[in-house]
Amino acid sequence: MGHFLSLTTLLYLLVTSCSGSPPSNFILLFADDLGFGDLGCYGHPTSLTPNLDRLAADGLRFTDFYCTSPVCSPSRASLLTGRYQTRSGVYPGVFYPGSRGGLPLNETTIAEVLKPLGYATAAMGKWHLGVGENGMYLPTRQGFDHYLGVPYSHDMGPCQNLTCFPPDVKCFGHCDVGVVTIPLMHNDVIKQQPVDFLDLERVYSDFATDFITQSTRKKQPFFLYYPSHHTHYPQYAGPATAGRSRRGPFGDALLEFDSTVGNLLSALEHTGVLNNTLILFTADNGPELMRMSRGGNAGPLKCGKGTTYEGGMREPAIAYWPGTITPGVTHELASTLDIMPTIAGLAGAKLPMVQLDGVDMTDILVNHGPSKREAMMFYPTDPSEKYGLFALRLGKYKAHFYTRGAGHSETTPDQDCHIISFLKPHDPPLLFDLESDPSENYPLSPLGRPDLQALLQRIGVVKEQFEASMEFGESQIGKGSDPDLEPCCTPHCSPKPSCCQCG
Repeated sequence: MGHFLSLTTLLYLLVTSCSGSPPSNFILLFADDLGFGDLGCYGHPTSLTPNLDRLAADGLRFTDFYCTSPVCSPSRASLLTGRYQTRSGVYPGVFYPGSRGGLPLNETTIAEVLKPLGYATAAMGKWHLGVGENGMYLPTRQGFDHYLGVPYSHDMGPCQNLTCFPPDVKCFGHCDVGVVTIPLMHNDVIKQQPVDFLDLERVYSDFATDFITQSTRKKQPFFLYYPSHHTHYPQYAGPATAGRSRRGPFGDALLEFDSTVGNLLSALEHTGVLNNTLILFTADNGPELMRMSRGGNAGPLKCGKGTTYEGGMREPAIAYWPGTITPGVTHELASTLDIMPTIAGLAGAKLPMVQLDGVDMTDILVNHGPSKREAMMFYPTDPSEKYGLFALRLGKYKAHFYTRGAGHSETTPDQDCHIISFLKPHDPPLLFDLESDPSENYPLSPLGRPDLQALLQRIGVVKEQFEASMEFGESQIGKGSDPDLEPCCTPHCSPKPSCCQCG
């Protein structure tokens, strides 16, 4: 699936090549722990997101867009490869500072697909696909020319004494202890440890602006991947946005991310390439509801991070491309899996000869046309061949074969979301009509409904065919951790990890 260019893509490439237009640029924005209901353009009453709202107003806003996992690392692996995380082995859970594994080097990323066409490639922000021995899994080993960022979650290091808001407001809550402080890396070199949260977003903006400017000056097409730390816990914001939103710390962090989006738009305008750049925005998984008001909002959707309910895996998504994408809203089914084949198709790049799970979305973007995606599969944080899929969406219907709560979704009134809601099999599966019931409140009964009985049979066939095609890769996270692999700018210092400080 996904190896052949669609008619829409072919026509697009013919038109652009005949008109003498330069190759298209691509910017991929990936928020962290952001819920379906967190943006102003998705209905939040107090979020301040003027730049993302601009992208939505002047671009295409998705209502039925999914990530592939309700936690960080597996979701990022699928985004960059167009393959479910089970194929690449990025499971169960997420990578840690000393993880031995990472996104396997034989997996092909979007950056690696674009490199043969002469694209400049850069990543900034939260990588979270492994560091490994001698930085073997960092972005610079996965097709990116440049990298600036924290290579994993910014709560994966002691943060209690770090400043998250000016003038000197310490980070709220407790981050991981017993590991190195949080490093800021440039390519494979640690530039600062611990990172300065108050200045981090300015550093990212400068890095991105310089990358766009230099690439344009060289007349080189570019791909910029920005997986943000916002709005993951602990929230932080610098002087320019702290205290400016009505939504407290979460809102200030979201506003800071939005401000960086505004800076990227300004850079594109100043360099004259705005109309030649496709900007795609979405998020890695749903909100961490256990943080209460500091944890994001899933809007009308059920539960959040860590669960395979809609709140854990349905995300806001926006595509913006002035002159190519006409403003509107699409209800077509789409996924982070589809970004790789879409970018490859638009660039005229060759896809890797592996089993892809993504499909080309160009017809949705350019024509507001129908999706090629028939179904969406839902794996838990710890997928296994024993249990297989937890849920499957086919058209407007979603069937749950297993349900389970998660610690990430604690504190909500809905007991189904809580960690004490243990694994529960459903035979026949719980069935919901997501158009009339996006909150998954009212399961449909197949009794006396031949149409629903036929639907469940069809869902069973799709599930069986998909699972027969799934080959689980060796678990990379299952390889464990080694404290000696934790990034330290003074590797021979003592005592570790507290001595790892520089910059």
